[in-house]
Amino acid sequence: MLFRLMTYNIHKGIGGVDRRYRPERIIATIARYRPDIVFLQEVDDGVPRSRLDREVDLIGDALDFRHRAFQQNVFLRQGCYGNAILSHFPLSDIQSVDLTIPLKKRRQALVAHCGVRWEHHARTLLLVNVHLGLAGFERTAQLRKILSCDALKHTQKSTPTIIGGDFNDVWGGLGKNTLEPAGFTPALGMTKTFPAILPIRPLDRVYFRGGMRLDHSFASHTKLSQHASDHLPVILDFILD
Repeated sequence: MLFRLMTYNIHKGIGGVDRRYRPERIIATIARYRPDIVFLQEVDDGVPRSRLDREVDLIGDALDFRHRAFQQNVFLRQGCYGNAILSHFPLSDIQSVDLTIPLKKRRQALVAHCGVRWEHHARTLLLVNVHLGLAGFERTAQLRKILSCDALKHTQKSTPTIIGGDFNDVWGGLGKNTLEPAGFTPALGMTKTFPAILPIRPLDRVYFRGGMRLDHSFASHTKLSQHASDHLPVILDFILD
């Protein structure tokens, strides 16, 4: 079975160029590629800058994603923002993994199992959506925390697993000494996603392992996606074995 995943730092729905809150641009960008599963980062909930919208539901309702998970990461004077997963397949065992490093911004990974069914077959995916820190040592420590969390420790390496999101991976080599030795394969090469208007950094990454293969991956370079956020979304087609 082929399924499509997108990972997208939506910058709270605020354009990277015009700084305007226009969530309809995010919705239209996602809709264009018709993903089955979406990892979102920087998703607002009840924040004045985004009209107090609960963005996970605003986007999920507009695109008919029945299955959703939202994780509160950073609390503001009013509201918060964090990571979210939208899925056309059921999500279960939703967990938060604390990735916070002392004296650094609060960070978590959003972890969920995803039950994929087609014809007479069923498979369970393990999904890990992340937004890693700004410092190199911080990101490395956070990936090690993910690899040692219960969800991964208690999952066989043959289980289809995806770790993706905004890695803040300036040079694109973060996973080489952490995820790849644990059996993960990079799915994006050096695809540049930031800043969206003229991308020069491969900040957004996806790694996978287990009973699945990568069919195709690319970043969206439409005029709309260049203005909807400060990151470009990346789209990946996987085949479940």
